[in-house]
Amino acid sequence: MEVAIPHTLGREEVRRRLSGSGSQIADAIPGGMAQVTSEWLDEDTLGLTITAMGQPLNGRIEIADDQVVFVMDLPLALSFIKPIVEGTIQQAGQKLLAPPPAG
Repeated sequence: MEVAIPHTLGREEVRRRLSGSGSQIADAIPGGMAQVTSEWLDEDTLGLTITAMGQPLNGRIEIADDQVVFVMDLPLALSFIKPIVEGTIQQAGQKLLAPPPAG
């Protein structure tokens, strides 16, 4: 499963925001019972393990100049929740990557 979220922030600002977003990612998981661990795999790839309902899910966030791509390996047994997960990622990602308010 892949969800692309456009941004206009620049890679460095996206990295900064993602570095402190583990709890926000966990809070965005429906049911509120998720644990998130993250590790930078390289400068523009954040590896994730999300454990929810006893099921570990592996994924990564890839930073590009104009978008962030959230890639999640969703097991076949959980494919029925794909639309919910995609919507949640899209909504949380847009909030995290929103441009700073003008002022």
